[in-house]
Amino acid sequence: MQFSEKNMADVANKYAENIEGKFYVDDQCIDCDLCRETAPANFKRNDDGGHSFVYKQPTTPEEEALCKEAMEGCPVEAIGPDGDAVLA
Repeated sequence: MQFSEKNMADVANKYAENIEGKFYVDDQCIDCDLCRETAPANFKRNDDGGHSFVYKQPTTPEEEALCKEAMEGCPVEAIGPDGDAVLA
């Protein structure tokens, strides 16, 4: 069995509900609630799909720090910081 060098969120697999911008949640989300507890001003739950998504990109340094904290704490690395990257 081979493991990839780095498991992280994939912008190609992000949920459509994510607001456009830097942070996003992809389809690896297990609905653990950590991001919503850590950064409630930025993450919400899709009740039908059973996953989180970014409903508001951070607009202050404090919100940015909380989004990064949520990303780093995500147990399945479903939060990505490269949502504004251009896909080739």
